[in-house]
Amino acid sequence: MSNLRFDGKVAIVTGAGRGVGRAHALALAARGAKVVVADRGVAIDGSGGSNAPADEVVSEIKAAGGAAVAVFESVAEEKGAAMIVEAALDTFGGLDILINNAGINGPEMFDVHKAEDFRRMVDVNYLGTVYMTKAAWPHFAKAGYGRIINTASEGPLGIHDKMTAYGGAKGGVIGFTLALASEAPKYGIAVNGFSPRISTRMSAPEVLARVYEKPVEAFKNSMAKFPPELATPAVIYLSHVTCVLNGVMLVCGGGQVLRMAIMQNQGYTSDNLTPEEVAANVEKIIDMSAAANVGVGAGGAAALPKIKLAHGHDAHP
Repeated sequence: MSNLRFDGKVAIVTGAGRGVGRAHALALAARGAKVVVADRGVAIDGSGGSNAPADEVVSEIKAAGGAAVAVFESVAEEKGAAMIVEAALDTFGGLDILINNAGINGPEMFDVHKAEDFRRMVDVNYLGTVYMTKAAWPHFAKAGYGRIINTASEGPLGIHDKMTAYGGAKGGVIGFTLALASEAPKYGIAVNGFSPRISTRMSAPEVLARVYEKPVEAFKNSMAKFPPELATPAVIYLSHVTCVLNGVMLVCGGGQVLRMAIMQNQGYTSDNLTPEEVAANVEKIIDMSAAANVGVGAGGAAALPKIKLAHGHDAHP
């Protein structure tokens, strides 16, 4: 297979100043894309701010011969999201790829979390994704092409404590991604999800020690095999014109890529269902051994209509 190139393509990466967003931006630029590096330089809980992280990534891209521009607006504000998209159009004349990566975290037990913690997570992690997509959508639809990758998480799966605020907001991202994917092919757009397994500020030893209530030393070396760069390959593929997926969520990190999906089984059927029948057949009802994926992404490579690329190979718009 030839290298996946992005020559002539324009990409927005939010939260691109550090961590996996930075890795995405650098990888896309190295493969020929013009990149809008959007990052407010905030702490992991969303506080503070600095232009330095985005400026540093742009400088690194330009030093390597690439093209990039920094934007410091907030994705949690409709105006800010619109300005990020406008920066792509004004600077590079178009937009082909949107990677919604910006996010914040603040692990805490549910009974300790305050209502404002949930609002903060929703504003950035969920509504930030919605606002950015809303701003970019008309331009993708007009062009008849677009790639949207929304950064989700395995947090909503209930595998960690202290994730109700963060996991709830990221669960919204999953639902938004799968629902929007049902509309996207009409406009030549593909919408997919991505869950990184990475070592960043959000998974620093101090954060993990708080989540698992263990000494910081227990996590000093545990995440060494999960640098952000090893999560980026899945996003690069999802961003490419030859990507055949729509409505699919990939998990990537540490040299592994896998699929995360919502499944349904056949359950139990009765002509006159009663609570007693539910109780009597609960084992069959919850048995997922023969479950199947649901949604537009269930078709995998069949989820997008085929087009012909200039070199003659089939691909999907």
